[in-house]
Amino acid sequence: MKKTQLLRDFWYGLSSNQRFQIRRLYYLPVDLKDKLLGKTHKYVPSRGQIYTGSPASASEYIKQGMLHLEHLKTYVDLQPDDSVLDIGSGVGRSAIALSTYLNDNGSYNGFDVVKQGVDWCNNGLGKDFLNFNFKYVPIYNDLYNTSDLKATEYKFPYQDASFSKVFSVSLFTHMQIEEIQHYFHEIQRVLKSGGLCFSTFFFYNETDENYISNLKYFGFPYKKDDYCLMNENVKSGNIAINKTKIKQMLKKANLKFVKIEDGYWKGQNKNNSKKEYQDILVFKKD
Repeated sequence: MKKTQLLRDFWYGLSSNQRFQIRRLYYLPVDLKDKLLGKTHKYVPSRGQIYTGSPASASEYIKQGMLHLEHLKTYVDLQPDDSVLDIGSGVGRSAIALSTYLNDNGSYNGFDVVKQGVDWCNNGLGKDFLNFNFKYVPIYNDLYNTSDLKATEYKFPYQDASFSKVFSVSLFTHMQIEEIQHYFHEIQRVLKSGGLCFSTFFFYNETDENYISNLKYFGFPYKKDDYCLMNENVKSGNIAINKTKIKQMLKKANLKFVKIEDGYWKGQNKNNSKKEYQDILVFKKD
């Protein structure tokens, strides 16, 4: 456990640009092999360009995105003509799948704090699907972006009540409490009445707080009020939030809690019944 923690502390101690460069160099041999063997896809970035989630082959990347699509259909009743906002659109993992499902009456908008991801999506999906739009927002995040704009001051670049569905995958796991609270208020503003939101988190309660602090490979040893951190210096590295706290935060933003479905990140999936690694939160606007 100590060795794992030291490696993670070293990784989080690097600058965002250093992490991007190391990732590209590390995956360069297998990326070249994929290119030579014709195992690439026009919308899928190389492993070295994937900075969120697990680097994957083109086929596995598409498979992961299709799982996100199935989650949206299952948990928030995503329809082909929905107007959708993807907060933290990354390098298009979810967007690729949604491009196969949304029709011409539907729309997709996504924004992200990493310019290279937004550029990749705009140069691919954005060109081929006119109802798919990606925006780069230079928001400070000590894991991904060193810009000056604070997430707590950022107003989503969309009109009130613009979207019937909002979702984020592995976004709030890399944000601080006050930033998440502000984003909840913005989600409430841009959601239509009755609109639903799907998001993934790391959650815990009082009974497993000590357990998650001592997890061997994915622990949260730094305990704060109502949340725990994986790394105390890089606060956006990963955060786990108390389930009671998140419900209070939703209420403060005039959003209605619908459900939490635990993922298998705590290592409890003996019967393979859980399909998502992170915990799923569903909420809505009345």
